[in-house]
Amino acid sequence: MPFTFKKLEIPDIIVIEPQSFSDDRGFFFESFKESEFASNGIDIKFVQDNFSHSAKSVIRGLHFQKPPKAQAKLVNVVSGKILDVAVDIRKNSSTYGKWVSQILSDEDHKLLYVPEGFAHGFCVLSEEANVMYKVSSEYSPEHEGGIIWNDPKLNIDWLSLKPIVSTSDSQLPLLKNLDDYFV
Repeated sequence: MPFTFKKLEIPDIIVIEPQSFSDDRGFFFESFKESEFASNGIDIKFVQDNFSHSAKSVIRGLHFQKPPKAQAKLVNVVSGKILDVAVDIRKNSSTYGKWVSQILSDEDHKLLYVPEGFAHGFCVLSEEANVMYKVSSEYSPEHEGGIIWNDPKLNIDWLSLKPIVSTSDSQLPLLKNLDDYFV
């Protein structure tokens, strides 16, 4: 089954749209196929699946893992709708400090590929959302990193008037205070 791969303004971030087949029973689509992803530049071995359930206006992020446990992610919304955000934290990149966003939902089945070197987060736009994502490295608490969600330099429009953010995410540093993890 073919997928459509579309690069965003930061070309390393890719929206993947699977071909979906619907009838009176429901729908079916493939959400990952190693050979098709590899032939479209996403030649990554995913080693862990993560699942989160969140209420409306919850912001999770902006998270990353530091090398040598850095993670690429493939994000999929099982139910609901989110604004998914990726921030380039690669110091030598021409798009360092820039961010892109994509609305993902259970209606269009789009996925977002976020490679290593990006901080990632999302905001729930529906009443609740279930988000599943594959990662290329297992979770490692000692390699956790992040940027505060409301960093004024980034000025991300989260599309939420009353965001709900965890205490730990509210204490993450500004982008300008990050070490050079990705050079």
